[in-house]
Amino acid sequence: MSVDETPDPYADARMSVFEHLRELRVRFLKSFVAIAVGFGICWTWAEPLFQFLLIPLQNAASEADLAQMHHKDLAEPFFVLLKTSILGGVFIALPVVIFQLWSFVSPGLYDHEKKTLLPFMVSSFFFFLLGSTFCFVVVMPQGYEFLLGFSETVSQPELMMSEYLGLTSKLLIGFGIIFQLPVVTSFMAKVGLITHRHLITYWRHSVVASFIVAAILTPPDVITQVLMALPLSVLYFLSIGVAWYFTRQNERKAARESAMSET
Repeated sequence: MSVDETPDPYADARMSVFEHLRELRVRFLKSFVAIAVGFGICWTWAEPLFQFLLIPLQNAASEADLAQMHHKDLAEPFFVLLKTSILGGVFIALPVVIFQLWSFVSPGLYDHEKKTLLPFMVSSFFFFLLGSTFCFVVVMPQGYEFLLGFSETVSQPELMMSEYLGLTSKLLIGFGIIFQLPVVTSFMAKVGLITHRHLITYWRHSVVASFIVAAILTPPDVITQVLMALPLSVLYFLSIGVAWYFTRQNERKAARESAMSET
């Protein structure tokens, strides 16, 4: 076999623009079907699922009546349960969506790029789940207890279903997103975009930014803001350690390649 006839292992990964669009459509449809199936499952248990989201509030309330939900019109309970089922469906389908994204991107990557990217995609889902769990178990009970205790001194609260779902989903998603910080910085350090030295230089800025982000994503109370800002700061310093590990690997690899080129 001549040199020109040497098979290209990546030839199948090269597609035209229209082939990429067709592939993207297939991946999108599969993700949509997964979300629809997840929605159907959650809609079957929509009421227990919403009751599950009430657990932090019920644990925070000093009296059971304070955790009772109200609605301002007849349609509100239906739409709240609908939104709850959609959010639950997206969460259930998230592993499938990530897999479809990986299946779309991976054919265009070299083997070493696949080995680099795949662990970070898996870690992304794990850290999102970790952040949401931390919010549900630690942050929400503490924050809701503070808010209920503060409101009881001025009036008797009548909590609306839609407002509660909006606040709870915002907190769960927000904590899931901020827990992506180690994943993002680790990936950037792995590919050489940043080093631990960059992160150390801007650690003071990161602490200030943590409290700004917490003020935006959380209710206007000090307890909840601190409970978000502190983990975000801890994650930043954790990212410094992870970036140091990958930077050291990259520098050792560069040193070996430099030594080999000189010989």
